[in-house]
Amino acid sequence: MNFSDLFATAQAWIFETIVQPLMFYVGLGEFIEDAFEGVEWFLIGVCQLVLLYIVLRPLEAKLPVHKFTDPKARWNDFIYTALHRLGAFSVLIFFVLDPVLDALTGLLHLEGVNPFNLENLWPGMLDHPVLVFLLYLVVLDFFDYWYHRASHQFNWWWGLHSLHHSQRNMNLWSDDRNHLLDDFIRGVYMGLIAIVIGVEPGQYILLVTLSQMVQSLQHANVRIHFGAIGERLLVSPRFHRTHHAIGIGHETRGKGTLGGHNFAVLFPVWDIIFGTALFDKEFAMTGIRDQLPSPDGSGREYGQGFWSQQWLGLKRMVGRDRPVSKPAQAQQDIRPAQHTSEGLG
Repeated sequence: MNFSDLFATAQAWIFETIVQPLMFYVGLGEFIEDAFEGVEWFLIGVCQLVLLYIVLRPLEAKLPVHKFTDPKARWNDFIYTALHRLGAFSVLIFFVLDPVLDALTGLLHLEGVNPFNLENLWPGMLDHPVLVFLLYLVVLDFFDYWYHRASHQFNWWWGLHSLHHSQRNMNLWSDDRNHLLDDFIRGVYMGLIAIVIGVEPGQYILLVTLSQMVQSLQHANVRIHFGAIGERLLVSPRFHRTHHAIGIGHETRGKGTLGGHNFAVLFPVWDIIFGTALFDKEFAMTGIRDQLPSPDGSGREYGQGFWSQQWLGLKRMVGRDRPVSKPAQAQQDIRPAQHTSEGLG
């Protein structure tokens, strides 16, 4: 039995033994087909977690950028990753999007508007499924770049997204360390775009999975780069670490105002085209400038645990949090990153 058969068998067993009876018991039988797809999300997430740990954890041990100063950092980030990769967040977004999209589709049909499909732009594209998949990947990444960049431009939005940047001990689980509201908005945004351009549900699962795996590598505590050419083709751990660098990644030219560099999620070409790329040869320290103790010893608190991080994110969004007193830290731990090589932004 190959992996595909084993996966299908596991999906069918979990669905028939656990999910299907539970769905009927709680009166959600009309969503039974979608629940079967949800089991697929769950199993793909399990495979991701296992693969990430097997591949990236040894790399972090062998090629680390920094030593961990917070032993709980990795575990807390794992909670975020498990929540997202095992499908819980996808289920929540589905229950919000499904009735809205059904109503919208019905309205468009009444008006005689046929759904748009990116595959129909070029004759014969359906004969090249790999090409179609790559096209969807590039288009979704383009919109993801602008979403990410926007989250660095508005104070309320940065109040949520800054949770992601507040990790001083970046690791293989840090990709999903986000505020739930921010992730919900992004999930709805990307889901709507995928539907508008004609992405099938099965394709979307694969697109999201591939993107997530690459992003986990980008956030890992590994001293890895892709070379002068490769860094411009695919976002590397070094390229993305610059995005998380203190004083550079989330600020406009280090001046303390919202902005930053290297917003691309997968393909650096968007940063190059739109003037936000910074190809730094250093592996910078990560975090946010206002986390660092000021001359009076105060700094902004971003929370140590899941719930405190979520609560403080909401307070930052509405401008209700205040800096608190923080203990002194080692100089090398608080030094903002410096521009050390070519900047295109």
